[in-house]
Amino acid sequence: MTRYDIVIRGGYVLDGAGAPPMRKDVGIVGDTIVKIGDLSNVEAEKIIRADGLFVAPGFIDIHNHSDLGVFLVPTADNYIRQGVTTIVVGNCGSSPAPLTDNNIDAFKEMRKEFYEKFGIPWRSFSEYLDKLEELKKSINVATLVGHGTVRSAVLGFENRPPTEKELSEMKSFVEEAMKAGAFGLSTGLIYIPSAFASLEEIVELAKVAARYGGIYATHMRNEGNLLIDAVIEALTIGIRSGASVEISHLKASGIPAWGNVKKALALIEDYARRGFDVSADAYPYTASSTGLEALLPKWIREGGRRKLIERLKDPEIIERIRRDLERSGVMEGRYIEWHQVVIALSETHPEVVGKDLAEISREWNLDPLRATAKLLIDDEGGTFVVIHAMNENDVKEVIKHPLVAISTDGSIREFGKGKPHPRNYGTYPRVLAKYVREEKIISLPEAIRKMTSLPARKIGLWDRGIIRPGMKADITIFNFYTVKDTATYEDPHSYPQGIEYVIVNGVVVIEEGRHTGATPGRLLRKG
Repeated sequence: MTRYDIVIRGGYVLDGAGAPPMRKDVGIVGDTIVKIGDLSNVEAEKIIRADGLFVAPGFIDIHNHSDLGVFLVPTADNYIRQGVTTIVVGNCGSSPAPLTDNNIDAFKEMRKEFYEKFGIPWRSFSEYLDKLEELKKSINVATLVGHGTVRSAVLGFENRPPTEKELSEMKSFVEEAMKAGAFGLSTGLIYIPSAFASLEEIVELAKVAARYGGIYATHMRNEGNLLIDAVIEALTIGIRSGASVEISHLKASGIPAWGNVKKALALIEDYARRGFDVSADAYPYTASSTGLEALLPKWIREGGRRKLIERLKDPEIIERIRRDLERSGVMEGRYIEWHQVVIALSETHPEVVGKDLAEISREWNLDPLRATAKLLIDDEGGTFVVIHAMNENDVKEVIKHPLVAISTDGSIREFGKGKPHPRNYGTYPRVLAKYVREEKIISLPEAIRKMTSLPARKIGLWDRGIIRPGMKADITIFNFYTVKDTATYEDPHSYPQGIEYVIVNGVVVIEEGRHTGATPGRLLRKG
């Protein structure tokens, strides 16, 4: 007779593939699910009584930014407590490797907290993955290689096309990452230096990722008025490179763009129907979050943060920025209004955290642009913001679409530090509570599919994302009737309710809502 390590007894199993829930037991040996069915009479080291609870595959966050955060908080509390068992990092064109003399100083500046604690423990992507593998952690980690990091490793932060030799060197870095186990290439086309890249440059690098079965994940060039143009560019890169396309955190930002997500989704659907592998992901909130510097024109950000700070001290440059912002529609009454930009983190001005730029400018007796410059100068470019610029109807359209996975666009957080976006603590329970249980815009099996098998199949995690014999035992057990997010914009450091058990690789990490301290997480490598 098989002796099980864990038996989950009496729960309603949601398989992750979209099937309706069925009351079944789940038997686990080691890190693997070995049987599903009636296990009422078997012996096990541990019995989890799941009567009245739902048993789902562990949630997979396909768009995460915990590349370094997992080293700082290896227990990953704010993700594990949401039911997330796997995160995909290296998004928006930013990964911690490869590092060369051309970008290592920028790494030190932008990743100051990590650098001061750990130094520079790697240079190549494979060395980064080796450190991730060694790390004792509670969560599984899969990685993408960031185009911005690859570009800066060769060209620094210059706004120019690469030479043929430089492009070849960039391809070599992507190939090294793919061979080491990366799941694809990402771009962040509003961030420096990815913003300087042409479509042709990205196609050539995406071809390398595609050759190894990798995806192309993109934070597109525009999520506002030019959203459709940006979607077309992403699709073109996929078609020309042969890479599977993942459009990151799909949204329409700014009042003039509201409603355009329907057109974007129709485009994605049309290309998917024609046989192209294209999909997207999204989070269930009407606010986004990024670095404050990303709101400024890309010319001022050329050269990295040190150059940015120097330029912001020049009054003439401030006036040039003002003219550029007025033309591009980021100023008051246009694309983003100053009162919509709320400070999430400022090391030098903690008193303004949670306040918007319009309010701060009044308190400081400065116009909003000069208040922005002061924050960036004092914080050495490290100010982070939450931006309230999306429409709830658009969010619903995206969340319910069958080609859209659920993601957070967040990162592992130190509890209580700053006022980050609540998505870092509440994304998955929020979907289950608000959009499934309360508003009923998607069914429970479909929501679980969008959190599990959809992202797993997208990147090629063939042994996760579904509850079946032979699959890895990453499992989330929740109370559908009580599950909910408690994190808010005002009080974001708040864990959700209703996530009762989380199992990672056959080890219980959350038990009766509490973190056990276990660290069974693994680095997952492509292939």
